[in-house]
Amino acid sequence: MTVEERLTLEQGLLLALLVVDTVLFALLELFFLPLRIGVVPVPVTVLVGAVTTPWLVWSVAKLVRPALSWVPLAVWVLVVFGVGLLGPGGDVVLIQDWRALLLLGASALPGAMVLGGTPRRRATGRGPGRG
Repeated sequence: MTVEERLTLEQGLLLALLVVDTVLFALLELFFLPLRIGVVPVPVTVLVGAVTTPWLVWSVAKLVRPALSWVPLAVWVLVVFGVGLLGPGGDVVLIQDWRALLLLGASALPGAMVLGGTPRRRATGRGPGRG
């Protein structure tokens, strides 16, 4: 088993920037989820989440370190549930209908799929079949 080396200053700052982006996107998606045009609900932030959450996971894996690619997804889930259920002033911001389920499914599921597809660094050593 190898010990991961520490993040460089540049990697740490980039990770912090991507985490701040994740928080801002999660808040945007959450607060604009109840958007309506007239009487018709228009959950356009579901599309924003479906694009940005997997992109943030991929960006951390590509630019910082693949082993830390779970961070944006975890932060997104914490912000959506934390602010959505315990919102400002104790209000429930996460609306309790199909749009909330659509947001969770369209954002977290693609993010988890990208997370599962990111290459992990295997420990160097002798594998099976190597003399």
